[in-house]
Amino acid sequence: MNITKKVTFVAKEGHIAPLKALLEAMVQPSRAEKGCLKYNIYQIESDPKRFIVIEAWEDEAALEGHKHSKHYLHYKSHYEPHTAEKFTENLLILGEPF
Repeated sequence: MNITKKVTFVAKEGHIAPLKALLEAMVQPSRAEKGCLKYNIYQIESDPKRFIVIEAWEDEAALEGHKHSKHYLHYKSHYEPHTAEKFTENLLILGEPF
């Protein structure tokens, strides 16, 4: 079963640029991983300190592999000083995925 997640980050005051760089560095290596179906990062135009990551994985094994990758471990050990708030939501795809 596919796993789709929405992860929201809110940058601390004065930390938009370093959080953005850290998140952007995740895109290409994550997309290249086995089992990655989607990995997109969005910055909210009306609230630039807010970022949304939408990621989809073929299955739990693919997601677990991602969590053990070098780029994920780097992100995981560096995001907290730049982040005021972070929350994750699991998404269910209704109808046909596009």
